[in-house]
Amino acid sequence: MFDKLKSLDDLFAEQLKDLYSAETQLVKALPDMASEARDARLRQGFETHLQETINQVSRLEQIGRGLNLDLTGHTCKAMQGLVAEGKETISEDATDEVKDAALIAAAQRVEHYEISGYGTAAHYAERLGHTEAASLLRQTLQEEQLTDTKLNDLAKSYINQRAM
Repeated sequence: MFDKLKSLDDLFAEQLKDLYSAETQLVKALPDMASEARDARLRQGFETHLQETINQVSRLEQIGRGLNLDLTGHTCKAMQGLVAEGKETISEDATDEVKDAALIAAAQRVEHYEISGYGTAAHYAERLGHTEAASLLRQTLQEEQLTDTKLNDLAKSYINQRAM
């Protein structure tokens, strides 16, 4: 775990390590979600988001280098739980249509966690005067929000209807 948090700088570093762990876990989990998706648009969405996530890991590494901060050595337990739930979803005995709806639900839980984390980290970066880090974090925040919107649109436009 972390040493005692004494400042917003310490908390910001902790948040960055948590996000880095979360994203690296997601890079490993997204291919399984993509391969289980039966709807072509959903599968493509997962594949696209995998590439975005790889870029997001690179952005976090860039921030870490800029702040002389090692982002490794921490495990995001929240993402571990979300990934475990995603694996349970994958292993469910369900129709293709229901499984796609369940995959979207699991993915949106992940996106909401990431949106919260990136929004908080971006605010800390701004408050601490880390302008470049704030910009990179806001870029990722926008990607996560867009991914959530796309998942929501797929669910509402036809996937949930097919699962009925």
